[in-house]
Amino acid sequence: MTDFATRRRMMVDTQVRPSDVTEFPIIDAMLNVPREVFVPREKIEAAYADAPVDLGGGRVLLEPRTFAKMLDALNLTNRDFVLDLGVGYGYSAAVIARIAEAVVAVESDESRIDEAQTLLTDIHADNVILHAAPLTEGAAEHGPYDAIIVEGGVEELPEALLDQLKDGGRIAVIFMQNALGTVRIGHKIDGAVTWRFAFNGTAPVLSGFEKQAAFAL
Repeated sequence: MTDFATRRRMMVDTQVRPSDVTEFPIIDAMLNVPREVFVPREKIEAAYADAPVDLGGGRVLLEPRTFAKMLDALNLTNRDFVLDLGVGYGYSAAVIARIAEAVVAVESDESRIDEAQTLLTDIHADNVILHAAPLTEGAAEHGPYDAIIVEGGVEELPEALLDQLKDGGRIAVIFMQNALGTVRIGHKIDGAVTWRFAFNGTAPVLSGFEKQAAFAL
């Protein structure tokens, strides 16, 4: 029988801590949330690899390093209300739920929503609200949010998502340009978002977040 607890500890010790992620709430959450239950059964052996896990349909579960560094850069606290976009089967929401006050987890695939609800209930992540909607729409009815995280690559970020961020809030996004990606953190001050570079990271571009081709006559 596979010892996933040992793999989880190795993931944190060899992928997360060496990436300068040392905040206790992040380390504690990633040590305690069973990543293996939030991936398709046939991918379970890849759950703790230093690579994204293919969820199907062009979607992935972000590699542990990238996800942990995004959380670290967001500087989440136990008072934060977080919007988590593209949660797949719920892993990211389960981790964030242990750090923040509450999470609204948006997923566009309704079959994944049903499974995520079961999995999150099983681990008693009671401060997660699952919301079925296109990822580009977010969940304005539950907002505004102290922090937003996008679980995939972005070429263009819809303005509607920035509108759901509180003044003083922050957002973590993997901006993709061809095969190259950079994670940036946006801070909203007086209604405007300013961006700073956080680290290099890549992920497949999410459906709806592609750069629109310029119209030419």
